[in-house]
Amino acid sequence: MTEQAILANVFSPSDSVGAVSQFRHELLSDQWLFKIQPSLVQRFLETQAASMAEAVVEGLEQLHFTLPDRVVLQEKSNTPQLISVPTDARDQFIGGLMDRLIRTDLKTVLRSRLMELEASSNAAVSACAVLLRFTMVRHMVHNMLPSGRNVYYTAIEGEEIPSLPAGNGIGPDSALTAFSDTKTIEDDQDGTLHGELPVPYVEAARKFFLPRWVCFDDEGKLLVSMVNEAEAYIASMQRYLSVLYNAVGLAPYLVADEEYQNKRYGILGQLVNQGRALAHYKVLEIINTINRRAAVHDLDRGLSLSLPYFNDQTLKIEDYDFDIIPSGRVMFIPAFVVLAVRNQGAKIAQDTRLSRSTRRQLLNELAILEETFSR
Repeated sequence: MTEQAILANVFSPSDSVGAVSQFRHELLSDQWLFKIQPSLVQRFLETQAASMAEAVVEGLEQLHFTLPDRVVLQEKSNTPQLISVPTDARDQFIGGLMDRLIRTDLKTVLRSRLMELEASSNAAVSACAVLLRFTMVRHMVHNMLPSGRNVYYTAIEGEEIPSLPAGNGIGPDSALTAFSDTKTIEDDQDGTLHGELPVPYVEAARKFFLPRWVCFDDEGKLLVSMVNEAEAYIASMQRYLSVLYNAVGLAPYLVADEEYQNKRYGILGQLVNQGRALAHYKVLEIINTINRRAAVHDLDRGLSLSLPYFNDQTLKIEDYDFDIIPSGRVMFIPAFVVLAVRNQGAKIAQDTRLSRSTRRQLLNELAILEETFSR
């Protein structure tokens, strides 16, 4: 099964029961193998896995890791046995000159190397590879990413990704006691630092999985000081989701892990919601810019737009480019915008390269432009 197919399954809750059952069996099997290892072996695996995970996430070109010198296996006799790992198989190095020449990323090379080791005829080497992969992806999901609130999202009619907070009761205790519901600032009243002071996030932020990265409320109001800060929040959520997808790309059975599912569900809905809000905010800024420049006749030599929108497939803010007035000496009038957006609306409605929800978002943005310049 390809990584793209795995990710498609993650987005479709109606997967075949057999596939999910197989993933869960693999997850529990690897988890059990890790638990029967001596504590020293577990700590060694965790140390190696942490550095491997960091290398994958940071996109490093090279990676050196080491297999433990011994590992516990349970043979047919059902008696756990401590088996030595061959010395010549312990040191592993990937990301050499050949890998760089063919432009193969570290995650792909690492996945291939682990599969080779798992297929080894030596049972100890095979088990080490299984253990390293399990420990690495568990570290990526459970340790590298912060946990968030328990949330529930609903989907707009006709859409697949739930992104509207619903039934996320805040309650008086949560904002005062839950670490995920507060941000820490320095208490410097009267010019004297007294230490760190936990301050509750605004109510709109606490409806989401990670309030720290919420930059717009449910009415599209900017909750941070600058748009650049909002863009940084969106980038943080994208990196968060990238770590999850890197982990499931290395170990497909993670789709059966409850922690993975909770974090993926929480951050995906928040990213889609906030990404769309940022795109909408930028559209309003574009309208203000057009009005300001039109007032001083700064648009009489042509006008083209790069309309920002959040692509639900790539999970990024992208631009839709089109011309309002061709280059030349043509006096700007608002009717030109109306005619242009109507023409683009007809094209977007039939553009099957975009998802249905993305097309709807773009059409809504064009409708805002049309309504504004029809007045």
